[in-house]
Amino acid sequence: VQLQASGGGLVQAGGSLKLSCVASGRTLSNYVMGWFRQAPGKEREFVVAISWSGDSTVYKDSVKGRFTISRDNAKNTVYLQMNSLKPDDTAVYYCAATTRSGRNYWPHEEEYDYWGQGTQVTVSS
Repeated sequence: VQLQASGGGLVQAGGSLKLSCVASGRTLSNYVMGWFRQAPGKEREFVVAISWSGDSTVYKDSVKGRFTISRDNAKNTVYLQMNSLKPDDTAVYYCAATTRSGRNYWPHEEEYDYWGQGTQVTVSS
């Protein structure tokens, strides 16, 4: 499956952005979808993941209450709504797909089989 992330940009602190990840090649409904991010000089880290059906999610603690993941399997698309953005959220955001069903696997990037190319999010103070 090929993943294409988009929606990044430059926003002031407190602002919002909505990222999209469109899948092609295979139906998205077969995969758990995750978002990861990598800030300059730092390792890539888990942000959030959502189950096949969308009824189960796992969030990084620091984004709870600010970020919301959702999916539309009919459109083969996963979204990440980011509100109340902070400068610390500045990073390249990647979407990824895995067939791992257990929630304990989702925060671990090595469990993901497919990755998008990333989209830059920059939050100014």
